[in-house]
Order: sequence, then C-alpha cells, then structure tokens
Amino acid sequence: ISQDPRMYSLFLFLFLSHAVANWRVPNSRQDLHPLLQKMAEEIIEGSYLNALLDLIQFQSGRSHVWTADLPRRVLAYLNSRNVAFTLASLQAAMENHLEQRLYQPQKLLEDLRETDAQQFRTAMKCLLEDKKDRLELEDIVIDLGEIREQALQSPGVNRSLFLVTLERCFQVLNALECVKILGRVLRGSSGSFLQPDITQRLPRDLREDAFKNLSAVFKDLYDQTSAHTQRALYSWMTGILQTSSNATSDSVSWVSAENLWILGRYMVHLSFEEIMKISPTEIGLFISYDNATKQLDTVYDITPRLAQAFLDRISSSNFDMRNTSTIHRLGLLVCFYDDLDFLDTAVARVLLHQMVKCSHLRGFQAGIQKLKADLLDIATKNQTLNETLGSLSDAVVGLTCDQLESLSPMAVHRAISTLNQVSGWAKSQVIILSSKYLAHEKVLSFYNVSQMGVLLAGVSTQALYSMDRKDLVQFMRSTASQHLSHLSPAQQQGVLSKMTEAGDAASALGDIRGVFFKEVSLFDLWREPGFNSTVLKEKELRRSQALFLYELLSKTTRRPDELLSAGQLVKGVQCSHIETMSSDTFLAHFQYFENNLSLLSPYQVNCLAWKYWQVSRSSMPPFLLATLPARYLASVPASQCVPFVISLGKSQLDSLVLDSHKKNLVLRKVQQCLNDSTADEYAVDMLGSLLCHLPAAIMEHGITPRAWATALHGLRDCADLSPEQKAVVRRRLLEQHGLPQNWTAETTKDLGPFLVLFSGDELSSITTKFPDIFQQTASKMTRTLPPKEFLWAVFESVRNSSDENPSSDPSSGCHGVAAPSTDDILKLAEANACWTPDALLCMGEDTFIRNVELLGTIKGFSRPQLIALKEKAIQVWDVPFYWRQHHIVSLGRIALALNESELEQLDLSSIDTVASLSQQTEWTSGQAKSILQGFLEDSGYAIQDLKSFHLVGLGATLCAMNITEIPLIKISEFRVVVARIGTLFCSTHVLAEFKRKAEVVFGDPTEWTSSILQELGTIAAGLTKEELQMLDKDLMPYFQPSAVKCLPDEIFKELSPEQIASLGPENAAAVTDAQRRQLSMLQRQSLQLALDGAKTRSWLDAPLSASPTRAPTSRSPLGVAICWGLWLGCPLLALMPKP
Repeated sequence: ISQDPRMYSLFLFLFLSHAVANWRVPNSRQDLHPLLQKMAEEIIEGSYLNALLDLIQFQSGRSHVWTADLPRRVLAYLNSRNVAFTLASLQAAMENHLEQRLYQPQKLLEDLRETDAQQFRTAMKCLLEDKKDRLELEDIVIDLGEIREQALQSPGVNRSLFLVTLERCFQVLNALECVKILGRVLRGSSGSFLQPDITQRLPRDLREDAFKNLSAVFKDLYDQTSAHTQRALYSWMTGILQTSSNATSDSVSWVSAENLWILGRYMVHLSFEEIMKISPTEIGLFISYDNATKQLDTVYDITPRLAQAFLDRISSSNFDMRNTSTIHRLGLLVCFYDDLDFLDTAVARVLLHQMVKCSHLRGFQAGIQKLKADLLDIATKNQTLNETLGSLSDAVVGLTCDQLESLSPMAVHRAISTLNQVSGWAKSQVIILSSKYLAHEKVLSFYNVSQMGVLLAGVSTQALYSMDRKDLVQFMRSTASQHLSHLSPAQQQGVLSKMTEAGDAASALGDIRGVFFKEVSLFDLWREPGFNSTVLKEKELRRSQALFLYELLSKTTRRPDELLSAGQLVKGVQCSHIETMSSDTFLAHFQYFENNLSLLSPYQVNCLAWKYWQVSRSSMPPFLLATLPARYLASVPASQCVPFVISLGKSQLDSLVLDSHKKNLVLRKVQQCLNDSTADEYAVDMLGSLLCHLPAAIMEHGITPRAWATALHGLRDCADLSPEQKAVVRRRLLEQHGLPQNWTAETTKDLGPFLVLFSGDELSSITTKFPDIFQQTASKMTRTLPPKEFLWAVFESVRNSSDENPSSDPSSGCHGVAAPSTDDILKLAEANACWTPDALLCMGEDTFIRNVELLGTIKGFSRPQLIALKEKAIQVWDVPFYWRQHHIVSLGRIALALNESELEQLDLSSIDTVASLSQQTEWTSGQAKSILQGFLEDSGYAIQDLKSFHLVGLGATLCAMNITEIPLIKISEFRVVVARIGTLFCSTHVLAEFKRKAEVVFGDPTEWTSSILQELGTIAAGLTKEELQMLDKDLMPYFQPSAVKCLPDEIFKELSPEQIASLGPENAAAVTDAQRRQLSMLQRQSLQLALDGAKTRSWLDAPLSASPTRAPTSRSPLGVAICWGLWLGCPLLALMPKP
C-alpha cells in the first residue's frame, strides 16, 4: 500500500522523518512513558493496530506532549530489546500487516477482539467522533477523520466494526455512544448486516434513551432490511417495551401512545388483536402528537385490515372522523377510510386532498382508485364538474375523456393551479385539458405556458413553434422550464427550431438547460464558437456533442481540470487526448475519470487502462486490468487478489468487459482469487456486483450455506441471471426453505424477486395463502417481462379474488364470458396478456374507456388480442374515420392492429398524432407507408415543406420513404435532426440516401471527424465499401454500435484488418454473427484483438515482464492517493507529511 510514496505507515514515518534507524540510548526503558513502552512491545509482537491505538491514546492524554526526541527514544527502546529493524524490513512488515487488515477484515475483527479495554475504547472513540480530526505529531499528521471515513466505506471492514461493536462496546462505553456507533456503521451498509439472528446479540437491558435511539436507527433502515429481520427487530423492540409496560393482564394493552411512537414503521407488525386492545385514551393521545401524521405517512406496507383496525380505535377515542383536523392527522390510514354514508361534500374533498399520498402505498391501488371514485361522486354531488374541478385534488385523473371534454375552458382556467401539479395524467387527458386551457387563453405567451406545469406536454408542436421567440427564451430561463423534459422529441424540436431560427444561436444555446441541451444539433454547435466550459456544467450532452466541444475547448485552455470538471464534457475525451497527457498530469487528474466512470464508453476506459499501464502500472486501479487483453490478468499477484476482486465488484462488469469469452476469463481469475469458494459473508462483501456473474456451478457448490443468506440479499438486485443460474438459485431456495406451500408470509416477501423461478403449480399455494403479497410482488416486476407461467399465476390469483361474474347477456355473444373489470386490469398489469381475445372484446365500454391507455402499454399482447382491443375501440368510438387525436394517442400498441385501410381513415394532420404512432416499433412497411402518406395528405405538406420537428415526429415512418423522396428534404431542416434520424433502423438503401444528404452537411466522408461519425449514428451504415475503406482507422471506435450492426455483411467484410482491430471493444461486440462469418481468418483475429481491448500501437502493448515505467509523483488530496486500494478506499491508515 505504500507503493505510492505519499502513503506511509506511521512507524515508517517515524524513522524516515528522523533518520535514526540504528540509534541507541542508555536506560531507554526508564526514559520512555509506560504507554509508549507498551506500544513498542506491541510493535515487537507484530500487533501494529494495538500500537497505533496506544499512540492515539497517548497523544490524546492532556499530560502527554509529543516531542521531537520521542521517535528516537521509541527506536532506542526497540533496540534495547534486541529487535533491530532495517527500514526495508519495517516497511515490509507494516505494509503486509495493514494490507491484511484492509483486505482481510476478519483479521481486523480478531485484532479488535483482542485489544484491551482502553485500546478498544480508543478505537470506538475514533469511530464516534464527528469532526474531521487530525493527530499532529510535530511534522507527522495522522488523519483520523479519513481513517474513519474509509473504514465505513469498506463493506468488509464495516461488517467487522459492526460485529465487534455489538460484542464489546456496551461493556466498555456508555450505551448512548455505542448506539451512535452502531447507527453510523449500519447506515454505511446495504442492510445485509441485519440478519434475523442479529437480534439475539442486541442488549435487552438498555436505558430508555439508548433504546429509543437504537430503535430510531432500525426505523431508518426499515426498507433495507428483510421481512424476517423486520419481524425479529419488532420482536426485540416489543420485548423491551412489554417488559417496561405497566400492563398487568392480557386484557390491558402494553401499546401506549409513546410505545406506538417508538415503534414507528414497525407498528404495522402489530397483530389485529393487539391493535384492537389499544385503549381509546392511548390511541387518542398518539393521534394528538404533532409527529403522529409524519409517522403515519410512512407506513407504506400497512394492510387494509390493520389500517381499518387503527381507524376503528381512533374513532373510539372520541375523535370526530369527519373533522378536517382529524383527517389531516390520519396519514396513509386515510387511504382506507370507509365511513362514506351521508358524507358531506366538503369532507369528501378534504379526504381526496389527503389521498394524494396514497400512491406511496405498496399495493392495494385498485381499492384506492375505487375509494377515490366514490369520493369523487360525493364531492361533485349537486354540483357540476365545472364548479368543483379545482377542489378534487388528484382524483381528477379518474375523470374520463368524455367528462373532461364536457368541461368549459373557463373551468379549466380557474382550476389550472391544481391541474398543473397532478401526477398520473394519461396523455389523452393532457391533450384535452391543454386544448381547453388554451381555448380560454387564445394566445400562447410566457405567462400562459409557465402556468401549465405538467399539462405543457399537451400543447401541440405547431403551437410551441408558433410562440414568440422572446416568450420562449423567457420560459427557458424560468423554473417552469423543468417541464420541457416531459415533451415529446417532436415538441422539443419545435421549441429548439424557434429559438435558433433567428440566427442568434449563441444566446439561445446558452439558455438551454439540463437534459434539453442533448437535443441541440452538432450543426448548431458548429455555428457557435463562443462556448466556455463553465456554461456546460449543468447541461447533459450526447457523446457527439461532447467530442466536438472537448476538442474545441481544448484548443483554448491548457488546464485539463477545467475541461474534465465541466459536467458531462468528459464524454468527449478521446484516446489521443489521454495519450498526450504527461504522466504527472494524467495521474493528478485521474480522479475526474474515476468520478465519472458511468459516463465513459468502454473504449475510453480501455484507453485509460493502457495509459495507466504505461505510466504507473504498479499503482494501477485493479478494475482497469479487466479492460486490457486477458493475458494481463496474469500480472495480478496473489497478494493483490483481494483488492482486484473488490475493485471489480464495485464496478459494472458488463460495461467493462463486453466479450463473453473474455468475461469468462476474468471470472475465472476471480474464482482463483477466492479459491473457487465463497466461504462466508465477507467473501460476498468482497464480490459486490460480481455475484451476479458467478457461473452456475460456483453458485451451486462454491457458495457455502453460511454465505448464502448474504449472497441471496445481493442476488435480488441481479437484473439478468442466466437460465442455469436461475435453476441453481431455485434449487438452493427449495433446499433452504422447502416447498412454497410451507412458506411463511415473511419468506414469501423476502423471496419476492425469485418467485418468477417457480412453476405455476408451485406458486398456486402462495397465491392462495398470500394473494396480497403475491400480487404486490408481481406489481413491482417492471424491469423485465416475467415468464408466461408466472403471469398466469398472477392472472389466476386476481381472478380468484375478483367479484366480477361472467356475463349473463345472451344477445351480445358474451354469455358466460368473464370480462375484465377496472379492478382486474389495475391489479394484473402485464398479466393482462392472459385474457382471451373474447374476454377483451366483451369488456364493458366504461371499463375500456378508463383503461385503454394502460392496456396499450402491455408488451405481451398477441396480434389476436390487439385485434380484439381494436374492435372494442371501434365499438366504443365508431370507425377510425371519427377518431380524434386523444383517441389515437391513447391506443399505444393497440394501434398496431389497424390495417392499412384503417390507418388511411385516421386524421393524421397533426404531427403529434403521428409522433405517438411512430413510438411503436412493430409497424410493417405497408403500415408505416400508410402513416407517412396519411400525414402528408392530411396536413397538406409536401416532402420539401417538412420542418425539422416534422422529421422528428415522423420517426421510424421516415424509413418508409422512397429513395427518390429523401433528396427533397430541405438540408436546413435535415442538418439539425441528423442525430435523431441516426437512431432509426432503416433499410440499407434508405440509409445510403440519408448518408448522401449528410455529405451535403458535413462534407466528404474522408473529412469526417469523430464527432460527425458519432452524430450520424445508423446513417453511417450507408457508406459505400470504397468510402468505408478510406476512413482512418482511428475513427473506427466512433461509429455507434447501432451503425456497426446495420452495415451490410458484404460491405463490412471490406474493412481492413487494421480498421477492424481499431473498432474498440464496444463496436467489436456489436458485430453480428452474419458479419463475422464473412470475415477472413486475419480479419477475425483483428476482431478478437478489438474485443480483447488490445492496442495496435506496439509502444503501448508492452511485454508483461517490463518493469513499471514510473511511480506516481503528483500530489493528491489526502485519502485519494492513487494506490491498489483506489477503488475500495485507500488504506485504512491514511498519513501524510505535515506541510
């Protein structure tokens, strides 16, 4: 760890600073303070941590003063004991010891267990201190604050500190201090430290203040702990509360107002019977607490039955449940309010306002929507919607499009301050309300637009483009501009077009903020040479923008930190920039790359790795080795295995290593480092995200039972386990927990993400025993489409709990068919794909109208199901000829069932309607052609009349253009949307035509730069083989991977071996199997070099036996020194010379 000369162990500093390696002093034993004698003895024994703690204790004593002669006297004492250290041997001993403690935290745990009471107290006090304290010993500084911070950032060290605190702290320090330390350690963890058995080690005789503080820590960590642990902690808390309670019999509840407050979110674990026993006086006292509402606002996992029990007890306490003040105090209990008989309209509105928070509840949303609908009916009783619109809170989301269309423009205008804040609007609702608002306002001004809030997304692209430019600029500079991110790409382009069309691009681009800046074209950036790095800090950049701007700004500044610290500008750093940095400059500025790793491409990371290997391989962050050719893994010595694994575990392996073969080699090295076994929870801590990549065989036989519980906690977050890994996880879960029919509610909750691994038969018992838990679990699965068998289990669970009966109407053809209800559709989510086409067609009209947008998002619908839903739409809205914009927009995927003649009937005069259709990616070429032609005919535009925002709105339907039509597009419009068109996967002929237009904008392909190639996206796949062969090989990494995939096989094979070798890891991984089959043996070898992260420059690809070029010499702030520990926090002992 002291390979960086700035990082020394304490005692090495003592000797180096005073140059007294062999100095002897008579009677040194008598001259040295007893505590320093003890320290020296511990040095002799190799107990270096103990020695450090003794030194800290000595220095903290008021009567002790560190003087310049003390190091000599310590050394003299060591020599008097016939222990002679050379500088090299002492350095080696200290380094080895400290590295062991950092990378083998089990040994740290052993050391701390063996410290005496005073040493342990000193260690705990170091953890407890809040201030960034330093221990200053003449010209030596020990940064205790940095030691503490780095210790708490290392999972393994954190775990050891947690365990030893539990074991020893309460015997050595006072309970309040120990609770504070536990809180600090736990808050730095993932929650995996808190396993159910931990509660057996928690003290049960804490003083009241310490118990309350520790309970508060557990309340803060509630969401990070498993259901089993929550139940165990609840039992620990209630055990203490019951013991201290004055309850003398079972009929008297121990649950007092204060105990409810102490339980906090754990109050949801009270049984129904326990709640019903709470005395009216205590529940009334609790509700009267000022912080009761805040606490009840956080009971996200409360069930309807328990919520009703609490509401009953509150009602029994003489609180008027229809009093506004009481309703305001109910928190999330209001979501289950059921006393609706003879409810006053004013009270209904108060309840609706409080129910805004109900979206935070975990589950039961269908019931909440029904309650809101009932309250909405009461709130509007004897009054029109026009009169009550502004007082209905977010329940207005439940209004149908017909109801919204019945509103007057004046009513919408009056209610705009409510409507503009409501979340959950459907796109069709936003369109209707926006048009109503603008019908009253007549003109789209800065004031009007800034009042619209979330409804801004309903303003047409044409209306935005027609705004006065000054109003738009003023809007851009206001806080209301945050809503621009909710606009469609076409709408955003409409705004940009207006802002930049007057020729004053400089001021316009400066006013564009945040994510909206990504829509600015490369051409517009070309026109504005006056950029400075400061204005870029708050803007999001596309990679093509960053490449251009970094190159531009690097010509006017010589300070790399000014560019690297400018927000996302780091995306634009090229290999040539990295390679030309001096060693000192690179090492001094590496932290900027480190802090923005998620913004860097795999190619950039590979360049960083090569640069580091060149200038300071001895201190190279271990994770970078994975991006170099696989043979470089051999350079990881056994002594550095642990930091290598930890460093990789803190990175995202999928973004570092894209080639599956190379990834397997990296994982093999990881397994070697772990001796093919994940033996305990410390090994799991070390693996981090690598856990998701372990081969199935290692998961099955290499993770010990002791480590499995902790591993399972990490596996929950794995997004894409292989079928083999899933099979292993399933087998181990069955071994550990038995068949699902024997699971408890807590087991079902904890294994929620893994329920998709089980068969329908295995899940049937779960769906029967715990339908609410099962349905809540299913509703959270939004990242990936669950297996069909799991969806069928969800479907059966919801249908079994449904109150809907099959239709008895024989005339409709739906007799005996169980059609979907609104409740069913809300609960099923993606499992709606299990309805038969007949059931969908038999859906009630009102049900269809209220749920059409949700049904339009279901990814699993088959074509027959989509056709059934289209037929339902025709039943409800008449034939497509009569459909209005909000109808078409609400269809989502259902629109894919429209045939070409039906598409021709649609009113496609608005580019916003077309933009909503073009979001779908499954159109046939005939359908896409119909949409394109429909827009041109209905809008009256010719190809040459199309504006940039029309091109963006047309989206994938542009691919349906004839190649004779593409030349007609105006260059002035095309050049500002090149990046958008470059995201389309068109035919080769169409891409070739777009490429020809790109030449008019950017010049001959031989003149293209990295930023241009990146901007073009798939358009670059339209290059001819001759043009492709002429490209400089250094440009190859700047193709987008999508462009590489789109290159025709017969053209891709024309690349030279040098060009292929220069593709970079990401583009090489994008090469398709069909393209690969066309390559020669030499080309395939080049492709493998690119996949492996090889460099074509021989001076960089140095032999592995070469010695390090140099060690880093630049100065870094304390604690960020570049060392093997860089990606897991630098060594636990952080020291530096005093300036």
